[in-house]
Amino acid sequence: MSPSKQPERRLIASNKKARHDYTVLRTYEAGIVLVGTEVKSLREGRASLVDAFAHERDGEIMLYGLHIAEYAYGTWTNHAPRRNRKLLLRRAEIDRILEKVREGGVTLVPLSMYFDNGWAKVELALAKGKRSYDKRQTLAERDANREIARELGRHLKGHPRRV
Repeated sequence: MSPSKQPERRLIASNKKARHDYTVLRTYEAGIVLVGTEVKSLREGRASLVDAFAHERDGEIMLYGLHIAEYAYGTWTNHAPRRNRKLLLRRAEIDRILEKVREGGVTLVPLSMYFDNGWAKVELALAKGKRSYDKRQTLAERDANREIARELGRHLKGHPRRV
């Protein structure tokens, strides 16, 4: 018997700033429509989600602002780096997402891009924008948790408390 294969998931790019600027309400996994040279460029890890966002167009969800660098060994068939790309979701999911977005105050933000068993996927989030005081509060909580973990580690190792 051969050992069971774990699903392979390889990260291409992540949008770290999105979790800082937005409160993530719900995440979805979506496929993405790509052309050949885009896939080759993604396999080299040459993508950026910094300015990317998703929006509805003609009942479909499209990804705007995703930068996939041109493939170095491509010819005249190379792709445009910032073209709009269609996201692949089930119709019921699209309807639920669009219903939430139309209510207002919620946006679609890509959090990460990865290969899942050879297929390029995007982790898409329904997110609500944070205010500046929310961002400061999040940073303060993270610093406090880090300090608590540090002190707990010192205590467990038997080191005296720093004052």
